Amino acid sequence: MFSELTEALAAVRPEAPLAEYRSAIVEQNILGKKSLATRKLTAQRLSEIYALSPDSALFRNLRRLWPQAGVGRPALALLCASARDPLLRLVAPAVLRVREGNPISKDDLDAALASSVPGRFNDAIRNKIARNAASSFTQSGHISGRTKKTRSRPRVGREAAAYALFLGYLCGARGPALFTTIWAEFLDRRPEDLLTLAAEASAAGLLKLKQAGPVVDVRFPGWLTPAEEAILDEPR
Repeated sequence: MFSELTEALAAVRPEAPLAEYRSAIVEQNILGKKSLATRKLTAQRLSEIYALSPDSALFRNLRRLWPQAGVGRPALALLCASARDPLLRLVAPAVLRVREGNPISKDDLDAALASSVPGRFNDAIRNKIARNAASSFTQSGHISGRTKKTRSRPRVGREAAAYALFLGYLCGARGPALFTTIWAEFLDRRPEDLLTLAAEASAAGLLKLKQAGPVVDVRFPGWLTPAEEAILDEPR
């Protein structure tokens, strides 16, 4: 739902609560949907995928990075969606392990899902999940082509790199490990290339990066509220 997200972010003020997004989509029909039922379903699905609330650190920081992300917006959206959707994460390896230029199909994602959670879904549901996941990875730039689908590399920038590192930070990764998480893998870049993007993000004030030889320290000032910081610092 990348196009719907893009339109919603353009139409609703950055600090708006979830209720304002829902009102804009359902009552004002900013997305141009034909029926009330479709408008309600779209608002529900967008909030499930992206949260659409400043109370969510994932959405709040996506929203903050969005204006400058440019061609990296699809990758940014996929990262947020994957952080909130475990099924998307389950099929991700079936896409990410395929080398650029090699063929890839919905059936590959279906098979990956079947092996990850055997017996959990019937064939019809599993096929639908795989189809939706394939669409998501096509919109993000990981898959290209109309009839013949092939693996491609997404376009990413410093904003998407900063967000991927942030997701790794939320999961407990620190230092060099931030550049090898599943979130980093979504960007399809070598760790050294991500380090370069992180340096660009640091120069732009998006995060703080310090490096001394093999020692790498990445901080995210302003990304979390004090309450969120306290939760993150709680002993596991």
